[in-house]
Amino acid sequence: MTIAVHQDHFQTLVSSINRQLLIDGRWTAAADGATMSVDNPATGRELTEVADATVADGRRALEAAVRAQPAWAKTSPRKRSEILTRAYHIIHSRLDELALLMTLEMGKPLDEARGEVRYAAEFLRWFAEEAVRIDGGFATTPDGDSRAIVVAAPVGPCLLITPWNFPLAMGTRKMAPAIAAGCTMVLKPAPQTPLSSLALAEILSEAGLPDGVLNVITTSRAGEVIEPLLRSGDVRKLSFTGSTAVGKILLEQAGSSVIRNSMELGGNAPFIVFDDADLDIAVECAMQAKMRNMGEACTAGNRFYIHENVVEEFSTRLAERMGALRVAPGWDEESQVGPLIDAQSRDKVDRLVRDAVSRGATVVGGGHPVPEEGFFYAPTVLTNVDPASEMCSTEIFGPVAAIQTFTDTYDVVAAANDTDWGLVGYIFTQDIDKAMNVSEELEVGMVGLNAGIVSNPATPFGGVKQSGLGREGGRVGIDEFLEYKLISMPIRRT
Repeated sequence: MTIAVHQDHFQTLVSSINRQLLIDGRWTAAADGATMSVDNPATGRELTEVADATVADGRRALEAAVRAQPAWAKTSPRKRSEILTRAYHIIHSRLDELALLMTLEMGKPLDEARGEVRYAAEFLRWFAEEAVRIDGGFATTPDGDSRAIVVAAPVGPCLLITPWNFPLAMGTRKMAPAIAAGCTMVLKPAPQTPLSSLALAEILSEAGLPDGVLNVITTSRAGEVIEPLLRSGDVRKLSFTGSTAVGKILLEQAGSSVIRNSMELGGNAPFIVFDDADLDIAVECAMQAKMRNMGEACTAGNRFYIHENVVEEFSTRLAERMGALRVAPGWDEESQVGPLIDAQSRDKVDRLVRDAVSRGATVVGGGHPVPEEGFFYAPTVLTNVDPASEMCSTEIFGPVAAIQTFTDTYDVVAAANDTDWGLVGYIFTQDIDKAMNVSEELEVGMVGLNAGIVSNPATPFGGVKQSGLGREGGRVGIDEFLEYKLISMPIRRT
């Protein structure tokens, strides 16, 4: 299937999305009239243009959120829950068009895109249910002299910054708890993938979200636009998903106003397969952990540690599975591997592979860009990877499994923990004691135990070390958007 066959349908879908800024309930052009290009990574060509917000636009968006905060905070939990529930149903009614929109701007295969749409909707449903369960507490202090009443209140206007790799789900993972808690928002989506966020904003408005509660600024000038907002004193909560390098800059800027922070940053996940593992499960889960989203995920298996007794069989089977994947534009229903997000990302993956090979790694499969239009890279398996290779100390963010061997449990845990990041780790063994011991010893926020996917709206997501601060999802996810106030009342006996 060629893009020419579908061009009219693609353009009709893209044209149906409002591509301006959403400020105080109104769609508006950027203050200076500027626009920015949104490209299709499967072709390398422009898909459309959207408004490119200025510093003044950012300020107007935040001012709108500040004005809307008092009234929105007083809205009943049930009303907030019903808005989220309506949005959940609208998303499901438009699943196919939202999936195709995501595929066009981001590249992932349609089947994966449909999965993300469903995943994104689940955050709306989960936090619709949490909105009506916000509670506090009442107790008599231990000395018997006071009554302690604890009440929860929204933290206030939030600045939400989302990445390009999961453009719809990362939006709902941040917006849903903010809405449930009674917070207003300014959303800044990634410049590569703004269309999914703009479509989501339209859906929330249709679901009944009042004007000014959600404001969306698309911009290629993030550094200029975001810093004044963080230093203004009006933002009370920052939630960011992206690189550790950018997260550190935002933390410094947010520190000037002592802003609450949630940071979901980089990963360097170890994928450990012991010699007693069920290899059918381990290989299947390796496909999930490595190839989800073409490897462009912070949870992707990055460093594969395979016990020397099973490394040959595991590597052969994994290479066969990865080599059989169909590499094609995401809108092709038979596509299993879409393009990487841009030329820079593709070239980075190729550079990392060439570096590993120069240090002695063996290419078992793949190992090269796909010579077609767009930014495709062949699914790749490398064995005998030198730990000094650059890909072992950075996120590959591509379809490359880098395999090392081990023999000793202590040594592999030490190697797995020898990194600045600690988002997720994967362990495969049938020994329950080993499973639990290694799970506890890994310096990560999440463990996939005989599992290749850890993300679920009902569970907390987040890491340790330089992988981030705070947790998203689960029962604790809404706490990131709440302040708890103590009301202390002396007990006067009569």
